[in-house]
Amino acid sequence: MAVVVSSNSSLWDSVLEQTQVAQEKGSDPLAWAIQLSSHLNSAGVSLPSPELADLLVSNICWANNIPVAWKFLDKAMAFKVVPPLLVLALLSTRVIPSRKSRPAAYRIYMELLRRHALTLKSQTDVPNYPKIMNLIDNVLHFSQIFGLLGSEPGIVVVEYIFSTVWQLLDASLDDEGLLELAPEKKSKWITKSQDMEVDSDENYDEKRIQYQERLQNINTLTAIELIGQFLQNKVTSRILYLARQNMSAQWVDFVQRMQLLIENSSALKNSKIITADALLQLTSDTRKILSRECKASFAQDFHEIMASGSLVSSSGLCHGVSRSALWLPLDLALEDAMDGSQVNATSAVEIITGLLKALKSFNGTTWHESFLGLWMAALRFVQRERDPIEGPVPRLDTRLCMLLTITTLVVADLIEEEESMQTDAIENIDNSQCEGRQVLGKRRVDLISSLQSLGNYKSLLTPPPAVISAANQAALKAMMFVSGINISSAYFDCISMKDMPMNCSGNMHHLIVESCIARNLLDTSAYFWPGYVNGLINQIPQTLPVQVSSWSSFMKGTPLTSTLINALVSVPASSLAELEKVFEIAVKGSDDDKIAAATILCGASLVRGWRIQDHAVHFITRLLSPPVPADYSGNESHLIGYAPMLNILLVGIAPVDCVQIFSLHGLVPQLAASLMAICEVFGSCVPNVSWTLPAGEEISAHAVFSNAFALLLKLWQFNHPPLEYAVGDVPPVGSLLTPEYLLLVRNSHLVSSGNIHSNQYRRRLSAVASSSSPKPIFVDSFPKLRVWYRQHQACIASPLSGLVHGTVHQIVDGLLSMMFRKINRASPSLNSITSGSSSSSGPGIEDASVRPKLPAWDVLEAVPFVVDAALTSCAHGRLSPRELCTGLKDLADFLPASLATIVSYFSAEVTRGVWKPVLMNGTDWPSPAANLSTVEEQIKKILAATGVDVPSLVAGRSCPATLPLPLAAFVSLTITYKLDKVSQRFLDLAGPALESLAAGCPWPCMPIVASLWTQKVKRWKDFLEFSASRTIFQHNNDSVVQLIKSCFAATLGLNVSPLSSNGGVGALLGHGFGSHFYGGISPVAPGILYLRVYRSIRDIMFLREEIISILMRSVRDIARSALPRERLEKAKKAKNSMGSGQLSLATAMTRVKLAASLGASLIWLSGGLALVQSLIKETLPSWFISVHRSEQEEGSGGAVAMLEGYALAYFAVLCGTFAWGVDSSSSSSKWRPIILGFHMEFLASALDGKISLGCSWATWRAYLSGFLSLMVACTPTWVLEVDVQVLKRLSNGLRQWDEEELAIALLGVGGVGTMGVAAGLIIETEI
Repeated sequence: MAVVVSSNSSLWDSVLEQTQVAQEKGSDPLAWAIQLSSHLNSAGVSLPSPELADLLVSNICWANNIPVAWKFLDKAMAFKVVPPLLVLALLSTRVIPSRKSRPAAYRIYMELLRRHALTLKSQTDVPNYPKIMNLIDNVLHFSQIFGLLGSEPGIVVVEYIFSTVWQLLDASLDDEGLLELAPEKKSKWITKSQDMEVDSDENYDEKRIQYQERLQNINTLTAIELIGQFLQNKVTSRILYLARQNMSAQWVDFVQRMQLLIENSSALKNSKIITADALLQLTSDTRKILSRECKASFAQDFHEIMASGSLVSSSGLCHGVSRSALWLPLDLALEDAMDGSQVNATSAVEIITGLLKALKSFNGTTWHESFLGLWMAALRFVQRERDPIEGPVPRLDTRLCMLLTITTLVVADLIEEEESMQTDAIENIDNSQCEGRQVLGKRRVDLISSLQSLGNYKSLLTPPPAVISAANQAALKAMMFVSGINISSAYFDCISMKDMPMNCSGNMHHLIVESCIARNLLDTSAYFWPGYVNGLINQIPQTLPVQVSSWSSFMKGTPLTSTLINALVSVPASSLAELEKVFEIAVKGSDDDKIAAATILCGASLVRGWRIQDHAVHFITRLLSPPVPADYSGNESHLIGYAPMLNILLVGIAPVDCVQIFSLHGLVPQLAASLMAICEVFGSCVPNVSWTLPAGEEISAHAVFSNAFALLLKLWQFNHPPLEYAVGDVPPVGSLLTPEYLLLVRNSHLVSSGNIHSNQYRRRLSAVASSSSPKPIFVDSFPKLRVWYRQHQACIASPLSGLVHGTVHQIVDGLLSMMFRKINRASPSLNSITSGSSSSSGPGIEDASVRPKLPAWDVLEAVPFVVDAALTSCAHGRLSPRELCTGLKDLADFLPASLATIVSYFSAEVTRGVWKPVLMNGTDWPSPAANLSTVEEQIKKILAATGVDVPSLVAGRSCPATLPLPLAAFVSLTITYKLDKVSQRFLDLAGPALESLAAGCPWPCMPIVASLWTQKVKRWKDFLEFSASRTIFQHNNDSVVQLIKSCFAATLGLNVSPLSSNGGVGALLGHGFGSHFYGGISPVAPGILYLRVYRSIRDIMFLREEIISILMRSVRDIARSALPRERLEKAKKAKNSMGSGQLSLATAMTRVKLAASLGASLIWLSGGLALVQSLIKETLPSWFISVHRSEQEEGSGGAVAMLEGYALAYFAVLCGTFAWGVDSSSSSSKWRPIILGFHMEFLASALDGKISLGCSWATWRAYLSGFLSLMVACTPTWVLEVDVQVLKRLSNGLRQWDEEELAIALLGVGGVGTMGVAAGLIIETEI
């Protein structure tokens, strides 16, 4: 496309004539250029002249294609008479298509490219630069080819450099006959002449033909070497990096063609300037172009350490801190999942996947290192349960689920994410070429290498006693496969290790590999890894059992007898096909078969079927919402017909470990929706129908409802007293789950079902949700449940109001008569409602042996009034404590679900403070005197071991033990339960509520409760004492601060305790609760204690300022230990010098990073998204505005202050990555642009001088440069979400600080909106 020539044609005619004359006379090109420049200036033409460029190029191509004309053009370009880049653009459209017929012109064109396109600064420093770039855009049609909306000169420069290299590449491929192998088989550019070229007779001269062919070959080699120069040149390589960042689709196409050239070019093989490997490295995605080169003296030391890898890469924690500390947030997140007091609405797969991505990006590790870190963190997680204490908490089964199922699913999702993208790319290229082709991604290769390396960590791989048999079977399976012995996997369950001729003991490595093979992450070639098996077996042992395994018999059609059912319950299924058959029976089988199938699904396949556990929980969840039979025509709900099967499922998944397993798999929202439907139906039934189970047990509608209701209430913290819901602007404790929220999450799964880009696990959650109901579900969908829920909320919020006459009034009287039927009927107190209503005139229940036949919802509606009446009677002496507890137990036995309403009533009443305390003297109420002092001493020891000062408990011993009446009644009620399987389901509901209730009362209420329960269940002594020790933190924020300080000191190895002198994960988390030495619980690691404490902290917001304060103090302690005052002065000169046993600066920086990692983890785990966003939006800006002074800063040249700034940068970025993720895959990432926008605006305003800062200037500069550097290196997606104008302001401020490299890097990842400015900066800083 020709440039539009000015209407002043006479001027250009004279110029062309002048040029022609000069050429004919053989004038010096330099003299011609000077004369021409003077002539145009006198004519008022602005130089360089685009019109002249078009004139000269048109003259040469091809009417005046002689050497002297090219010399004249070169001088015109050199003296800026014409714009060089425009000339090159015009030539490219003419010369490249004609390069075969005119190889000399092509050779000259490439030489002009080398002279002018590699030195851009002089090309852009001209008056009409924007006009020139616009003309280049028009000539080369960038808008149509690249589709970028911006037309800034800088953007056109990027497009021009990228297009030039691409044109050379396509021309080289075409010259070697390789272009046909490219996916599109043609070039985006005109690489062949569109006109028929007619050769003259002289062109057929044989020597001339040979010369042209030789010149063409040289040109191909020259073009390839010129491509290398563009990729190596400091300026153009950075500009090409901008193209890679912002034109990813075109860059992928470009790289594919480069690989085609690298793999097949014969010319490249003959090059003496560049090799195929060098060219491959230059186009690699791992190549770092925009690196940090800062010029501030001490800051330069920091960035050199950063560049060497000690802060951004995994090698950084080799300086005195264990490499496991890299994955400290993973260890904390895994351990946090073991708190049985709360479930999670989000799948652990999603949480761990996001966390691993964040840590990989932040630590700069490879996928091999990241996978290895994940496996080792999960193994440490399992090893902490080697010697657990007994109590109603999740145990080993939950930990094994996390290691062998959740972690494997995380890896599977990450591998699928990469390979699906590769598959899509191949399919977009050519469907015929990729048919039947398996895409093997780098992540899968790194997984294999990580698992091979994992075998070297023998101490972590020792199996817990409960899984030794499973580990041995996995090792035996591999050994027999390697030995060539073909035997069905079904037989391994029948083989004893004693029958084997050699040692084939296995470990956790074998179980992990089997889990990966089951999910197609590995194949059986893993069995041949060095050291994986102990040897070979020559023949099948003669003692091998001949019987077929239970699952094989089942799959062959053996009827479900009681013997077979028991066998299938005790042994997990080994394949999905086996589970699918069980599920099919549960849906289509007879009533007895349905019960049997439900029993099997809730057996070992749920708890220990790690290879198919995710399928087991999905099948169970789907069965809790069974389909309507095709022939069903009844008026009542179809769920009534499934009552026996539903009850089996509800009982089967009630244990604490099972609930946590469902939570880890992300099925809590759907489970809650299914349970709500069951409760709605069975709670509305009059219990006059019962069902008899095969074992002879008889169940009623009340039983099914109670089991479902108790399980439902475990899924949200219904029992929390009102103080914990909200106080002013303070958010609630943790993330309180409510029915509304659970259904909201469940409904969101339906939305994601239509998203083809969602990962496999999200698609499966969507399938489960859709199978129960393809439409959204809300609390209003369950009217009865909604009424109870509103009453429950009202009961918590305010005291009960007077009961009016009516149906509920009669039910209350009937329940009171049933509860206290053994009391002398002469007492009128029990036939009146003492909570404010008038005396009852109802008939009551005359026959005490007959329990009321009432729907469960009606009973629950009356329970608060019943309990209030009974408690009031006891307070006034009309009812003895024993009679009160017996009556409450009778009520709970009549309808076990009523225990939930009793819990909510007691929780609310205790917080109101209107009930007088009662004396726990052993006469009226149970006495804790027998062991209260012992419990108090143990609490002191537990807390003292973590560095927390315990308030004096002398008053608790010298004064009589008292409890508020509701709490005394509640604890007395709970200790009347037997610890059997039936009662355990409801104690699991009441236990956390009792702990929460006692913790909210004045000290020492919780030790008294622990003492009473310790007397009842002595084997729970350690657990109860540990639980009691946690309550001190609910009363005293100073204790929380002390505990957090202990966590930092232990992790960093800054304290004198021998248990934590080395620091790291082991010191922070230890080995769980302890090892029971000296007859009592061992010291609890501070991290474990904090993870069990933070949910009870009422004002969670205070953690923001406290953790920042502790982090700063820790940084100063690190500097004091690693960089003594005399070394601080030498730090600038010798950052890595080691003297007198002191640690290096690199070690100090590493520990600073570790401290920031711990602080960010505690913030994220404690308050989640809300606390992180409040920290970034409000707390950090306030901290920088406030005035801070430190003694260490004085005389240190700002070294400590700078360390503090970098620590805050690490801390802030990590908090953000944990809460939002590094990409946009998590639902919480939608909040990131808003909050990050606020923070970036603050940074820009402070940099502009619009905000006055109170902190040290060194701290501020370190924070700003560190924060932006980490964003560029670790979270480039974040930068894309920041306002372009804010990025430009930050870039300008950084340049004023002499931070050009960071300014360029920031703009470089800021998207197309900042690409032009970035290109301009790159060119401007050209040296």
